[in-house]
Amino acid sequence: MRTHVVDHPLVAHKLSWLRDASTPSPLFRLLCDELVTLLAYEATRDARVEACTVRTPLAPATGVRLSLPNPLVVPILRAGLGMLDGMMRLLPTAEVGFLGLVRDETTLQASTYAERLPADLSGRQCYVLDPMLATGGTLVAAARYLLDRGADSITALCLLAAPEGIAHVEEALKSDAASVSLVVAGVDERLNDVGYIVPGLGDAGDRLFGLAQ
Repeated sequence: MRTHVVDHPLVAHKLSWLRDASTPSPLFRLLCDELVTLLAYEATRDARVEACTVRTPLAPATGVRLSLPNPLVVPILRAGLGMLDGMMRLLPTAEVGFLGLVRDETTLQASTYAERLPADLSGRQCYVLDPMLATGGTLVAAARYLLDRGADSITALCLLAAPEGIAHVEEALKSDAASVSLVVAGVDERLNDVGYIVPGLGDAGDRLFGLAQ
């Protein structure tokens, strides 16, 4: 698995504001949206393209366009929804699927409670959106779900990751033939004893949308 930590002053700046406990939800959402667009630029470096010809006001010109089938963007509910607009701003022709996964806070295992995805993902490049890669269980479950439907390229975009989570994903998916990549704004120190990233930024879903009821 390829892991790319985006090293850019604007990424570091926006991530610092996201971490700040005093940052209110409206600003948190705006910063997340901007940060994801920066991550998406790096995550789409391997986007598949094909040659095309266009006519400028003066003459024909050769170029490229995104290949079919269209890329599929998959936010993990609910926190991944806060990353969707930033991703689609850079990749507006992509299709969007949804995957609902919930982590058992005792076992730290992820289970699926909802999905809206094409039945056949053969030949698809998929971009998974999830703010926090903590234990790695959610990303592994999401990747296997997509791989089982035929996806041959998966790139996950996360705001923060823990070393333990990265290691778990690498180990769990090492035997899969499909390409799996990870693009993150930062890798933090560790997980605490209840599986939260330290120093982290808190619960991304709660900070994006308010406390779950």
